[in-house]
Amino acid sequence: MQPPSVPRPRPLNALFTCLLGMVPSAFAQQPAQTLAHAPSLYLQGGWARQGTDAFTVGATLPWGSWSKPLWGGELRGHWDLYLSRWSFDGVAGYNSSLVLGVTPTLRLRPDQGRSAWFFEAGIGATLANHRYRVVQRSFSTQFNFAPHLGLGINLGARRQHELLLGVQHVSNAGIKEPNPGLNFVFLRYALHF
Repeated sequence: MQPPSVPRPRPLNALFTCLLGMVPSAFAQQPAQTLAHAPSLYLQGGWARQGTDAFTVGATLPWGSWSKPLWGGELRGHWDLYLSRWSFDGVAGYNSSLVLGVTPTLRLRPDQGRSAWFFEAGIGATLANHRYRVVQRSFSTQFNFAPHLGLGINLGARRQHELLLGVQHVSNAGIKEPNPGLNFVFLRYALHF
């Protein structure tokens, strides 16, 4: 009688097991001590037409424990406070502008708020140290509105790291003409603490 054969590990099974072990914890259920709803500091890069780039530093401040169930998810809010430096090829050559902004923001997190993924939307106000003027367009005001939409994810053992990809439109909402507006695509890294 022959001894029972011991199943040999298959290379694909071993590879699959290794890959599963490397899946980020962001895709697991929400950790007990998550930081995803805590205040954060962030760095952000933005790009728009007419050779305009924006470098932004900012902070988010949650609206306390406020939350509402919505579409099977959890809706929360925070204040987004930031300072941007816009760099662009201005009418008289290379130029830059400092833009101060504040935005009340809503964030929807699926799966009753347990998901690492979230959707974000906000509309706020900005004030620049001087008007944005390039050859093809010119803002008529230093004060503008800045709505944005984004899709993000929290990473890390306590979800303290955050990546957000979004679009932002900046214009004066017709307060004064001309009102050409400017659309940015941005990428943000935030650290919650």
